[in-house]
Amino acid sequence: MQVNGDAEEPGWEVDPDDDWGVAVVATVGRQLKLRREAVGMRAADFGAAVGYGEDLVYKIEGGKRIPRAEYLDRADEVLDAGGLLAAMKEDVAKVRYPKRVRELARLEAQAVEVALYSNHNVHGLLQTEEHMRALFGAWLPAYSEEETERMVAARMARCSIFERSPAPTLSFVQEEVTLRRPVGGRMVWRQQLERLLELAQLRSVSVQVMPTDSEEHVGTGGLIEVLKFPDGTAVGRSEGAFNGRPVNDPKQLRILELRYGMIRAQALTPRESRAFIEQMLGET
Repeated sequence: MQVNGDAEEPGWEVDPDDDWGVAVVATVGRQLKLRREAVGMRAADFGAAVGYGEDLVYKIEGGKRIPRAEYLDRADEVLDAGGLLAAMKEDVAKVRYPKRVRELARLEAQAVEVALYSNHNVHGLLQTEEHMRALFGAWLPAYSEEETERMVAARMARCSIFERSPAPTLSFVQEEVTLRRPVGGRMVWRQQLERLLELAQLRSVSVQVMPTDSEEHVGTGGLIEVLKFPDGTAVGRSEGAFNGRPVNDPKQLRILELRYGMIRAQALTPRESRAFIEQMLGET
């Protein structure tokens, strides 16, 4: 019997290349199995009690699937674990996202200054959830529904950077073309422009637009990211420098900062950019 509307998918597949994630999920699965066996409950009966199929219970206990938070909560209740199983949600939450995204989120969570230039799409930190889904849905080869949900969840989690206190200083420069592309249709497009204006009002956030008709533009080399940390260290990367790899050497970082600074100088000011986006919104 399946009583959970999400019964077919109680979790995400484990990334086999994520050693730490594999170890965490295996440990959680082992604890779930030991607790179930300790109370003398068969996997089929346990699955029926929590609202999932027996086969998927075995996959989670075998470390093949990452359990969702509600699965652990329900397991804790059914197995009378006194909060021990539910307490594993924090560790599981960390490994539900792809390894690369998890590392990026960790760096962003530590940064006191973040500088970002995007020329292909609206930067991920600025995207609405609907915009994300539309972008992922257009990529080829096509992602499965599970892969899409996992990437959307990971990107949405990164957006918590706007809620940090004290707030980091965030600077974004967006190419005009990324704002004019109606990703997801007119309604999603309008919501995305409104989100940009909302974030641009935050005291810690600067959003600038690089006009397409700008004659001088040093950002043609592609994306630039620079993150600075409380101890004075920094890390950055650019599609057009150092083979796109992350760098932390002061001389290399200086090059990225110089390019980003010039891009900001060539773009519309934050005030002009807000007016520009408001005009675009009025035209939609």
